Amino acid sequence: MKNNEDSKNMDKIALVTGANGGLGSFITQDLLAAGATVIGLSPRIRQSDFDHPSFRALASDISTSSAATSAIDSVVKGFGRLDILIHTVGGFAGGKSIAETDDATYQQMFDLNLHSTFYILRAALPVMRKARNGRIVAIGSRAVLDPGRGVGAYSASKAAMVSLIRTVALENKDVGITANVILPGTMDTPGNRRSMPDADFSKWVQPATIASLITWLTGDASQDVNGAVIPVYGNEL
Repeated sequence: MKNNEDSKNMDKIALVTGANGGLGSFITQDLLAAGATVIGLSPRIRQSDFDHPSFRALASDISTSSAATSAIDSVVKGFGRLDILIHTVGGFAGGKSIAETDDATYQQMFDLNLHSTFYILRAALPVMRKARNGRIVAIGSRAVLDPGRGVGAYSASKAAMVSLIRTVALENKDVGITANVILPGTMDTPGNRRSMPDADFSKWVQPATIASLITWLTGDASQDVNGAVIPVYGNEL
């Protein structure tokens, strides 16, 4: 999906969590190209990661409620508002059946994929509701709809995250806020290539495709798309 005129020159304030990750970097670059000011959040992000005058690095995490609240407070203090929230933070652990999954792995999946989402949403929504405007997009996983063997904790945590985002869409549609989830198949990132070197990379989803879709979802043309769960599977149908 290419950016159309409704997606360009947005002059909006966007927060991208995991902005220097395999997908987050593409999203950050695409939003910057569309005219948004982007605050990139990650524990180890640096201003030099993106050579663009409209980029600001926010070295932080959202693993706790207080950290997420502090991050949103920093954005509002520095820019006065928050128009767009793109949430890419998450993690994967798998390889064991439900019967074999230990408590630490189960807790890790819900901390990374669900709790961080809840914390950042709870902090950001009052700001957006006050402005009576906002666009929220989160990254889920194909495993939400097509769970596989050995990924029970991961797929359950992502499915819970989808439910959370759809609830946000329902609760905030009265003030012009939309919230949607993208469910990618395997994405063609350096990390995935390292972990699956024998896979057919040509079947994987390109991060640029996801980034372009997100930019469209944050523009005015997408105002009627709310509570959507959007599968993007590439050639792995």
